[in-house]
Amino acid sequence: MTEAKHNTPSGNPLLDFSGLPRFDQVQAKHVTPAIEYLLAEGRALQERLAGSSEAPTWDNFARPLEDMEECISRAWSQVGHMNAVVNSPELREAYNESLPKLTAFYSDLSQDERLYARFRALRASDAYQQLNAAQRKIVENELRDFRLGGAELPDDKKARFKEIQESLSRLAARFEENLLDTTNDYAHYVEDVAELKGIPEDALQAAQEAAQTDGKPGYKFTLHFPSYMPALQYAENRALRETLYRAYATRASEFGKAEWDNTSLISDILKLRREAAQLLGYKNYAEMSLATKMADSPQQVADFLDTLGKRAKPFAERDMQELTEHAKKLGIADLQAWDVAYVSEKLREDKYAFSDQEVKQYFPEAKVLEGLFKVVETIFGVHVRKSQAPVWHPDAAFYEINDQAGKLVGQFYLDLYARNNKRGGAWMDEAITRRKIGGNVTVPVAFLTCNFSAPVGGKPALFTHDEVITMFHEFGHGLHHMLTQVDDYGVSGIKGVEWDAVELPSQFMENFCWEWDVLRHMTQHVETGAQLPRELFDKMVAAKNFQAGMQTVRQIEFSLFDIRLHGDFDPNDSKTALDLIEEVRDEVAVVRPPKWNRFPNNFSHIFAGGYAAGYYSYKWAEVLSADAYSMFEEHGVLSEETGRRFWTEILAMGGSRPALESFIAFRGREPSIDALLRHNGMTV
Repeated sequence: MTEAKHNTPSGNPLLDFSGLPRFDQVQAKHVTPAIEYLLAEGRALQERLAGSSEAPTWDNFARPLEDMEECISRAWSQVGHMNAVVNSPELREAYNESLPKLTAFYSDLSQDERLYARFRALRASDAYQQLNAAQRKIVENELRDFRLGGAELPDDKKARFKEIQESLSRLAARFEENLLDTTNDYAHYVEDVAELKGIPEDALQAAQEAAQTDGKPGYKFTLHFPSYMPALQYAENRALRETLYRAYATRASEFGKAEWDNTSLISDILKLRREAAQLLGYKNYAEMSLATKMADSPQQVADFLDTLGKRAKPFAERDMQELTEHAKKLGIADLQAWDVAYVSEKLREDKYAFSDQEVKQYFPEAKVLEGLFKVVETIFGVHVRKSQAPVWHPDAAFYEINDQAGKLVGQFYLDLYARNNKRGGAWMDEAITRRKIGGNVTVPVAFLTCNFSAPVGGKPALFTHDEVITMFHEFGHGLHHMLTQVDDYGVSGIKGVEWDAVELPSQFMENFCWEWDVLRHMTQHVETGAQLPRELFDKMVAAKNFQAGMQTVRQIEFSLFDIRLHGDFDPNDSKTALDLIEEVRDEVAVVRPPKWNRFPNNFSHIFAGGYAAGYYSYKWAEVLSADAYSMFEEHGVLSEETGRRFWTEILAMGGSRPALESFIAFRGREPSIDALLRHNGMTV
């Protein structure tokens, strides 16, 4: 930061912005001094810019603010990332100490009437007309964000709005911690291997190694997905499935430790979000949330979900009928939630004569990565290769992407395996964002994180086809971040992209996992070395839309719950979030979980992950991604010409123009729902 007036904490690796993060040196003790230093610098800059008598221009006003934002973001992204992937008591304490300070800083910034007035002056000046399209979009976004940040509120309401923002950031962090702690704390030990009939050998081996690590006999099962899911999917022991399902479905609820119960946090978060929205003049939080999204109103979202639901429900009911009948053949007269994955797997094996476990043997990690990189290299004309950089854990690796001329365009970290003290799920995050200063372009760097099974018994890590799809999905997010050509920080990569369009590139990439010319090159049987047989691939394609109706209505269930929870639902009334999800299930669900299921308590997407009143965006963006991919289907799925166009019109543009404009520039028309329904086999 150019404003440095305060004493820089010497040797603090979080304050070194000269290159890649120094993960081999970052420790919990560095967090507080680094963040306090950056915030002090930021406040000094804020005062200098707010009090300046110069007419505001891009160079004397907007860019210094971006410089400051980039430094804070780069330091905090390292802290947030490590807190998610190598969580420790010391790191958590440092993270939680700094989080409210950051929230307060950004609240003050977004409420500063002086800065807001200077952005308005810049917007009204002749200098605005000289800005490039990306810079003009940044100014427009800033004006919107000042309004959403409370800059137009009277002082007393500003103070309350700031209090709410600080409370919400603290509550969201607590929600996530409670979920992580509950997940990490659970262990179920089984000594008699006869009770584990049906569970695949690699999952058993991992369970045995986990028990040995704890100094226990037998097998250890946890609620981490690589341990939990094979048991639910394959264990013939119904009591075991119920035990694990019950533990998973009641995480962070009143059924566990009181200090890890998220029930009151849900209520507090909803009340505060509603109050914040109403302070800004919105009827509810859903309206406020949609101010930065493609969808115009909660009603438009509800109508979209309703249309999709009406098309999907008959297919979902047919799926459920088939599942119930198959359960009876297996001696399960009363199909329960803990039976669904097991019976589904048996039904799939029966219908299509293959199992996930059989397919998994063809997807060793190295071959999958090679295949993923080959797709990206073919359609975008780039080259991906492994490189070296300090990492936070021995499992993590580092890669770089070069263009055809050999010029470095992006870099990424890859951390694929589940482990204790690592947040569940899969995600992409920004480490460094592309921008140009003078003649120098900062190369964008991404974090790509998954939670797959680690190698066991001397064999390489093997991935299910679903995990392969997940990897392609997260890499799509990474490409959106890394292949941007925007030189201005605020709308570079995924920055400034509407939340309901941000899943377009990720879901787009998933489609390649169903192409024979792609898949055969990324398979090699772990024992025989043989390529995936065409016959097995054809069975996989035949089964592609197996239970697509059920999966679609499940996503609609979550999306409707979310948009209603943040819409007309009043958290001050006697009705609870649990009551609301039951109402939604009455309308759309075909699988009814037991009454003790506490799904809201572990729905971290909306309570801790930025998807509040935005969960519908998975389906919304799937319409865009399926329609975009249909252009590849028309011109050749590995068409470099179409790939370059996708890069130029969508990936390269980042948030520098509305997502709908980028889509139309690529596709030549507005999006249509037809391709999504066709891809999901839901056409009559």
